[in-house]
Amino acid sequence: MDQMLSKAKQWIDEKKDPRSAHWQAGLEAFMELVLPHLETGRLTPVAPLDENDLPVFKAALERVDLSPGLLAAFLPPSVADPILPPDSIEELVRIKKEKPSYKIIIQRPGKENRILCAEISEHAHRPGVDIFQSGAFLGNFDFDTHDVCIMELTKIIRTHAWEKHKWQRKDYLAYTLNWFEKTVLLGKADVSIDKQYSFFHSPTLVKMNRVDALFLLLHEMVHHGFKKDPENLYKALSVARENSKNKAERILAWESIAEQSLLDLLNIIRNLGLLDFANFTNAENFQFQNEFVRTVRKLSSDLDKI
Repeated sequence: MDQMLSKAKQWIDEKKDPRSAHWQAGLEAFMELVLPHLETGRLTPVAPLDENDLPVFKAALERVDLSPGLLAAFLPPSVADPILPPDSIEELVRIKKEKPSYKIIIQRPGKENRILCAEISEHAHRPGVDIFQSGAFLGNFDFDTHDVCIMELTKIIRTHAWEKHKWQRKDYLAYTLNWFEKTVLLGKADVSIDKQYSFFHSPTLVKMNRVDALFLLLHEMVHHGFKKDPENLYKALSVARENSKNKAERILAWESIAEQSLLDLLNIIRNLGLLDFANFTNAENFQFQNEFVRTVRKLSSDLDKI
């Protein structure tokens, strides 16, 4: 709290509007509070979601396209309702206090933090997005409905929050993996993605062809899934160990787990039309078979080390 007040005071001393200075400082303090629960480049709920929250979160997840270094928090009503701008800033009051609020707060860290605060509740009388930097209110976007607001999030984020620095290989990997995870979760082919930053769509970003890029994505997705869901993984590993009499049988069990994981993802890619396998050349088909076997072995080796 002291740090928040100190930052607001500094901005006010710099002739920023005290109202916007205090509001941005409050938003930054909230993001600092939930920081341990956030992961850069990913929209993360900061509280458990109930059945009413899930459709709103999924709609936002489809449209919130984040560059790798951005922090983004999804606030359901249990958290968002008490977070209200001062009544004195009429242009920031988007929803009545008694109505359930859904907010998204996006922060671009840096020397001068930029904050985007979006109210996307269907109960908002003025859904939209407010933008702040260094205690100053930079502007806002107002929409007639929450559906239109959600649909416009991609454009707003790319224009006003997107990181402009030169990306490294790890940035392309993180960005593309985040898109693919959302695509698998939502089961939709039109999840927001800027193809010029996705190595799956633009393999030359990581000096690969499209078959190499496909299997890099599959490996990263499966490997990340192993780490993200250790409980189910350990159950599968325990069963495999119990049914294995020697190392050779254990390796076969690991390969079976890895192969099924790859096949599940390939079916999703095929069913959603994310890649035209029928358009592969003979050379690409040959490479596909080799890469499939190689990736299965690589993943099984990863499993054997757990």
